[in-house]
Amino acid sequence: MPATVLPEPDPRSGETSRVSPRAIVLWATVSLLGAVAWGVLALARGEEVSAVWLVVAALGSYAIAYRFYSRFIARRVLKPDDRRATPAERLEDGVDFHPTDRRVLLGHHFAAIAGAGPLVGPVLAAQMGYLPGTLWIVAGVIFAGAVQDMVVLFLSMRRDGKSLGQMARDEIGRAGGAAAMIAVFAIMIILLGVLALVVVNALAHSPWGTFSVAMTIPIALFMGFWLHRVRPGRVVETSFIGVALLLLAIVGGSWVQDSSLASTFTLSPTTLVFCLIGYGFVASVLPVWMLLAPRDYLSTFMKIGTIALLAIGVVVATPVLRTDAVSEFATSGAGPVFAGSLFPFLFITIACGALSGFHALVSSGTTPKLIQKESQVRMIGYGAMLMESFVAVMALIAAAALDPGLYYAMNAPAGLLGTTAESASQAVAGLGFTITPEQLTQAARAVEEQTLIARTGGAPSLAVGMSEIFSGVFGGSSTKAFWYHFAIMFEALFILTTVDAGTRVGRFMLQDMLGHVWKPMGRVNWKPGIWLCSGLVVAAWGYFLHTGVTDPLGGINQLFPLFGIANQLLAAIALTVCTTVLIKSGRLRWAWVTGVPLAWVTAITFTAGWQKIFSDDPRVGFFAQRAKYADALDAGQVLPPAKSLDDMHTVVTNSTVDGLLIALFLLLVAVVIVNAAVVCVRAVRSPDALPNTEAPYVESRIDLPERAGEPLAGARP
Repeated sequence: MPATVLPEPDPRSGETSRVSPRAIVLWATVSLLGAVAWGVLALARGEEVSAVWLVVAALGSYAIAYRFYSRFIARRVLKPDDRRATPAERLEDGVDFHPTDRRVLLGHHFAAIAGAGPLVGPVLAAQMGYLPGTLWIVAGVIFAGAVQDMVVLFLSMRRDGKSLGQMARDEIGRAGGAAAMIAVFAIMIILLGVLALVVVNALAHSPWGTFSVAMTIPIALFMGFWLHRVRPGRVVETSFIGVALLLLAIVGGSWVQDSSLASTFTLSPTTLVFCLIGYGFVASVLPVWMLLAPRDYLSTFMKIGTIALLAIGVVVATPVLRTDAVSEFATSGAGPVFAGSLFPFLFITIACGALSGFHALVSSGTTPKLIQKESQVRMIGYGAMLMESFVAVMALIAAAALDPGLYYAMNAPAGLLGTTAESASQAVAGLGFTITPEQLTQAARAVEEQTLIARTGGAPSLAVGMSEIFSGVFGGSSTKAFWYHFAIMFEALFILTTVDAGTRVGRFMLQDMLGHVWKPMGRVNWKPGIWLCSGLVVAAWGYFLHTGVTDPLGGINQLFPLFGIANQLLAAIALTVCTTVLIKSGRLRWAWVTGVPLAWVTAITFTAGWQKIFSDDPRVGFFAQRAKYADALDAGQVLPPAKSLDDMHTVVTNSTVDGLLIALFLLLVAVVIVNAAVVCVRAVRSPDALPNTEAPYVESRIDLPERAGEPLAGARP
């Protein structure tokens, strides 16, 4: 038998171009399974649908997208070159720039981007049915979210790891760049404050969660020193040790909760605020290999392990999707969880997991300074985003598998539900669903909570949904309380990794901005600049967080309604920068890769922003809400959520500030897009290529032992 001739790999990307008959059969099977699953989800009307079909549809779509679409973008659009030294190699300083094993970096990047969004957004959006959210999560990540993350990561890597705002200034110009830097930094502070608030709410008065999360810090420090100093390159060995210690921390947290140590780890929200501020500062200034990267990598095992376990639970327990495929709230816009019609507000509510501007900050922050080889951009940028999208799918399943009556009793506002099981039952009946007061009381008792009524925000609903699925497979109904509190701890650990990575990214951005005023501040390895900018960033989001924890209507609570639109406006800026660079670099024929998702996200954000400013519905429009509360205040009335006339004044102020801020953000993003359009037209018409801001080519010496001792041209002394 003649030997099989394998195709030669591409020397630049390390990939082959031929497809074997076995691979053709494999991918045809995957495509068929995915198509059948999508058909079941789309065509089912009135009958029960198993959540397993949703898992199959998502995984099949992800596999095809990664194998074919991401490969197309890498080979045709970006063209990575492994012979080219990355910033991690050329500029290694042991603090921010450090070549990192691709497995560790994938874990770090995934942990940094996967925050509250993929857990909470799909749960809230379940009020519109399971089908719209599923379609947006899967199609959105394939054609928009993962594309943004991958392209931004590649462009930043080619530009010495510059931040999104700095790239906007370099590629678009002074006016658009200045608008982008201001918008990006302001939005980032809001996002970090919101994410930190979710962590505080999850860990407050929870000794299990606080102990387990706190233990990840010394474990990560141990892993960092072990991998960097003691046993360099031993990633698998370090991973086994870290996972074993993490499991001990989780089990230990359960033991601490029932021991005399419980009071030590039972912290108030205010105490947790200062703990988070201190941790964010330390994580921002320590060398990235010491704490941030290993902790995020460690957290990834917890994140992926839990989600994989949840997927196994879905396959074994085969829960039924109990919500409608498309609910009446999708068209009426009168949903009790959040107001607004399917377009545009579904695409604002579900951000992370489909498309998130926050990811562009990470892709132009820590990750491009750590990547070893350019070909790894595909796995880390596109692959990590697909992983996060699957988290969002599992969160949607957990919410859609809940009894609708319980779902709305937990997620409708207190002003509608009242404070008793009887009033909540009546309110839910008014929405068209049924749940008795006894069922509400029993549901709370099963997870050892005093009440589940009006536990808004999505996180408690996700924990209840996860406990239902887990207890159905592992341990029975008697374990619901265990799995519920495990899920709460999991959510806190899941979200915290975005706070520490986001703080470091904010430090990079602030250094870039201040570097235009005083050049030493722009050097990312200058320690006074590191400490000062880190302190300013944590002080900014820490102020809003502390005020929000101490005042239910103040601080970050005031800015929370801006979270969804602001995050997607960041995505519009990121995709604008990507499209501009592609056109300027002579890749006009491929500009649709980022240009199409740019057009989509611009349409949804500006439509949502317009409605938030000008809608006459007080549940949607900020200024309509202001007018409603101002009129009530003049009449001496108190409307929920206010509890006093002073609270009424606060609501009026908050609505005014939110309306003005969203108008300012829309204006800044419009300036960026218009300025970018002018640059793109100039690039197309110019007979000569516009200036290229890429760093000069330097040949890599990684994986070339014979040159390991040679000095690298362009490297820092």
